This record gives sequence, C-alpha cells and structure tokens, in this order.
Amino acid sequence: MKKLLTATVTLAALAAPAFAEGDAAKGESEFKKCKACHTITADDGTVIYKGGKTGPNLYGVIGRTAGTADGFKYGDGLKDAAAAEFVWTEEALAAYVVDPKVWLGEQGYAAKSKMSYKLKKGGEDVAAYLASVAPAAE
Repeated sequence: MKKLLTATVTLAALAAPAFAEGDAAKGESEFKKCKACHTITADDGTVIYKGGKTGPNLYGVIGRTAGTADGFKYGDGLKDAAAAEFVWTEEALAAYVVDPKVWLGEQGYAAKSKMSYKLKKGGEDVAAYLASVAPAAE
C-alpha cells in the first residue's frame, strides 16, 4: 500500500504543469486593482469590466501579440516585444505583472514600461480571468 501511495504521489507531481494554474474567479476579484488603468471591452463594444483607459483594453490579451492593442502608445519594452512578435500567454502575463520592467529586461527587450503598478500576488489568477473572457479561438 505504501508503494502504491508513493507511486501515485510521484505521478501526480510529474503530471502537474510547470506553472501554477490561476483561478479565474479569484482573478476577476483581483482585477479590481487593474481597473484604474485597464478596461475589458469586447470587439463589439460590450463592456465586460468597466475600467480606465490609461492602459490598453485587455480583451483578448492572452494570445495577442504584445504591444499591439489599437489606440494605445506603448513603452519601448512592449514595442520591442511587438517587433519580435511575442505573443502573450497566461504564464508570461502572470510574470510580467510582478515587475514589468524586470520582466521585459529578462526577455531581452528594453526595460521600459508605462505600467508602474506591480501585482506581487494573484498574477496567475488575473491571467486566468483574462483568458476566460477572451474571444473564442478561431
């Protein structure tokens, strides 16, 4: 029995993803910290989460090339990411929001970002929430 339990625990650990998966419900609550600058508005104009317009609309950010949302002037770091055709994933966005300038520099982009707020906790949850309100994959 002990060997079976050990084997089960080992297999479960090996099957776990490299990054912790976020909780979309918690992310919706955490997004309150982001709404001062960001909104989530669908392409048809439906407001999913009313927020500010200082930062880009985050509708469809997961799966979108960084630095390409219409109507927003990005900092040099995200301009570099756009030129490199970097596409946001949940994991990358969760790491970015912890410290945007550090993350950009670590990726080889200019360590310059207009995003001054740092989300020390809950980034995985916010990324999961943003993925959950994204347009359906084509």
